[in-house]
Amino acid sequence: MEDVKIKLSALWAAGMLSGLMGGLLELMEPGKLEEIIAEEVGGIQITDELLLGFAILMVIPPVMVFLSVTLKEKANRWANIIFGIVFIGFGLIEMLEATSAYMIFGGIVGLVFSALIIWYAWKWPKQEG
Repeated sequence: MEDVKIKLSALWAAGMLSGLMGGLLELMEPGKLEEIIAEEVGGIQITDELLLGFAILMVIPPVMVFLSVTLKEKANRWANIIFGIVFIGFGLIEMLEATSAYMIFGGIVGLVFSALIIWYAWKWPKQEG
């Protein structure tokens, strides 16, 4: 039997790495780094609270990489479904704000990873005995 825990962990890692790639590409856009240095991006003021919120959001995938291989089946299944749905939501918001082809592509990749996480967690095979 294929181990769902390993698949889920790998999907979280792949999703996290693709998200980091998108963030790095965005920093390469002309003027983006200057916006960040000016402490305002897209008219949104960058505050400590905003950065804390992003830090909390960004720590979820690496934590899920670990939890996906260590949690018991029931808790594991629901944690992956819930956080997968959360990341689908953020991915859809990100897609609505996408302004370039690479952002749209990255958004689609992220949505696919999140959908696969939910799919594998939802279809988790019942253990015998």
